Amino acid sequence: MDKVQLLIIDDEPQIRKLLQINLESNGYKILQAANAKEGTSLAASHLPDVILLDIGLPDKSGHDLLVELRDWYHKPIIVLSVQDNEPDIVKALDNGATDYLTKPFRTGELLARIRSAMRRDHNIELNTVVQFGNLEIDFVARTVKKDGTLVKLTQTEYNLFALFAKNEGKVLTHQYILNEVWGYGHQNETQYLRVFVGTLRKKIEDSPNHPEHIITQSGVGYRFQGAL
Repeated sequence: MDKVQLLIIDDEPQIRKLLQINLESNGYKILQAANAKEGTSLAASHLPDVILLDIGLPDKSGHDLLVELRDWYHKPIIVLSVQDNEPDIVKALDNGATDYLTKPFRTGELLARIRSAMRRDHNIELNTVVQFGNLEIDFVARTVKKDGTLVKLTQTEYNLFALFAKNEGKVLTHQYILNEVWGYGHQNETQYLRVFVGTLRKKIEDSPNHPEHIITQSGVGYRFQGAL
């Protein structure tokens, strides 16, 4: 089984090194970034399982970076900060942080927070049937219905639709979708994605040429609009 990959975004080399040693000794694979620009690039290219984000970055506020990441990154982000005041903590959580840990912290506590965040991330309500207007998806049976009639989807088409359904209303970048559905190494195959989106639209949209569910965000990616 592949190792869980963590991305550390922190401008202090000593902190990054200490975290790397402790986390690698516990079986995690580590990526490191010293600023917001590097962090964004690594997050987009590798889609780590968890991001450990320091608020005090040299090129951009960690709060601002958190907001930007949450536009397309939907996995756990744990904020690590020397700030232990309530406004900072509330702001980070409101901006989409999964958890907030104040420096200095014990390794055992960080490991527990990571495990907890990943459990929540994987504990999606797959035992429910979700309705989006005239569309219905059953995450257990892995089926999709339109107006009560079963839609025949290939495995890839279903995985693509399920990704959209789990992120209703959010803009998903081409790179994110390609990584999630096809895996690392396919980030630049936007034409490949366009073909699959086209076939999926033909099966679920009333008017594929004027889609009401899978909306193109020009130059960025797609957004799934559930209720019409």
